[in-house]
Amino acid sequence: MLRNRQALIPYLLLVAALAGGLLWHQSEMVPGLGKNVITGRADVGGPFRLIDHNGKAVTEADFRGRYMLIYFGYSFCPDVCPTTLAVMAQALEKLGGKSQRIVPILITIDPERDTPQVLNDYMKAFGPSFVGLTGSDAAIKDALKKYRVYAAKKPMENGNYGVDHSSVLYLMGPDGKLVNFYDEAVSPDDLAKDLRLRT
Repeated sequence: MLRNRQALIPYLLLVAALAGGLLWHQSEMVPGLGKNVITGRADVGGPFRLIDHNGKAVTEADFRGRYMLIYFGYSFCPDVCPTTLAVMAQALEKLGGKSQRIVPILITIDPERDTPQVLNDYMKAFGPSFVGLTGSDAAIKDALKKYRVYAAKKPMENGNYGVDHSSVLYLMGPDGKLVNFYDEAVSPDDLAKDLRLRT
């Protein structure tokens, strides 16, 4: 009985190989079969009601007709946030006059400390075109949800706190829809090159 089963193994392997070959052949004949097919747009972004670094109430509609390059971070961030904002500033500088079509925006993930005045001072370090946005805790949480941003307070030994967060740049089109996104490792040159192509 065992010997009969062992004798079947080569035939079973042959059937499996033939089936695999048939599926591979079908994937070449039928568009999309066996390949990644991506359609539609990612559900990222949406309406927001926040306060800018000058204390003025703003919504996403105030930026219609221009691209928004949005980063979620906070002014007390020791490293990643200022580095990413500096990359944004350098990339926009490389674009020259074309940068006028893009609004660089920081939406705080720490509204408790990032008041309009704090953001006003912080934005000056990156350039006059930068906009800092804050708001109520509920308004910030709503924006985080719509942009799929992770953020969580992390207590420190000195009684202060940091905020762990995802680090993504979002390029939103003049219609408010997502155009592209970039991770924190993007270089100023690569960001400028892509922005030049997409805006």
